[in-house]
Amino acid sequence: MRRRLAALGAALGAAAVLASGLSAAAAPGPGLLQRDAAALHAAGAVGVAAVLDTPSGTQTAHSGTADLRTGAPVFPEAHYRAGSTTKTFIATVVLQLVGEGRLSLDDTVESRLPGLVSGNGNDGSRITIRQLLQHTSGLPNYTSVREVFPAGYSAAEYYAHRFRHYEAEELVAGAMRLPPRFEPGTDWAYSNTNYILAGLIIERVTGHSWEEEVRDRIIRPLGLTGTYAPGDDPVLPPPAVHGYHTYEEDGRTVDTTLFNATAADASGALISTPRDINRFFGALIGGRLLEGPELAEMLHTHPIPGEPGRGYGLGIETTPLSCGGFYWHHGGNALGYESEDGITVDGDRAVTVSVNSYDAADTARQDAVDAGVRTLIDDALCAGRTAD
Repeated sequence: MRRRLAALGAALGAAAVLASGLSAAAAPGPGLLQRDAAALHAAGAVGVAAVLDTPSGTQTAHSGTADLRTGAPVFPEAHYRAGSTTKTFIATVVLQLVGEGRLSLDDTVESRLPGLVSGNGNDGSRITIRQLLQHTSGLPNYTSVREVFPAGYSAAEYYAHRFRHYEAEELVAGAMRLPPRFEPGTDWAYSNTNYILAGLIIERVTGHSWEEEVRDRIIRPLGLTGTYAPGDDPVLPPPAVHGYHTYEEDGRTVDTTLFNATAADASGALISTPRDINRFFGALIGGRLLEGPELAEMLHTHPIPGEPGRGYGLGIETTPLSCGGFYWHHGGNALGYESEDGITVDGDRAVTVSVNSYDAADTARQDAVDAGVRTLIDDALCAGRTAD
């Protein structure tokens, strides 16, 4: 689950081409990527890992530590909690179902999930699937309700609830305690509740869980060997980076690696690696996962209020590049993890950076880390635009 939650917030061979169309050849050359990773660590990130894929090969960079107890260095291909990057996977599956004629973006939530979205002015009969995917539904964010997501609010509550299992319907019901933010379709506001509902719609339409559909439609076909939905398993597989979350209430930094991700469900439960995320976005933007009409729907953006030049499509975002144009991406946050990614509109350059810490207590420090992440992404996608 991205920072808005925290604010509460197929390698085919060495010489083969990835399914995404990005090169699998390793071409380690630290340069700017490594300097930016080191600067990010110096800004306050516990550990940083970055992978950049270009037509001329792959570069990796890392700085800091994967484990504050042992001091082990970060491994660029380490598993981390991908948080809201999960939303792009979910939106892709929904749009595949649209392409198959099994649902429409104009279907209402009520028509697919009768009675689930109601109360306190929330009305599923007035909200479409498109509005869920684009965050224009007006639905409140379930993570804003402390009783529903206590682990996000204090160290004590993290320890008390980190292994707790959640049902998706329970998360939606928690959100229904709050009134809507605005009338459906009249504004934009990020809400994890939207994607909990999208995951339930996938299950209702296919008869399978969203985890199964993401696995069978995306993860396996693309050979994303480091990506999976963990269910109730709170442990990250090796190699992995520990996550460190500093809570706003008491300034306490906690190792939040162990966590039951059903608390995030379809809004942010996936575990992945930087290389897998690059491959996924390469396949998506390259047209390997969606047919033309569905990809066009995904890439049709709504302006993000207060963020000039930025827009949100269906599970994907745009951000301007300093060298002109923009890039596609969807970052993510989970307790103790922050990640961002980016791919150029032509799909030639893709980069993912993961950070294994989040500081909700020191705003200046976290802002510096966030700025460093943006700089790394921008430099990676702009540098060598003509050199490659």
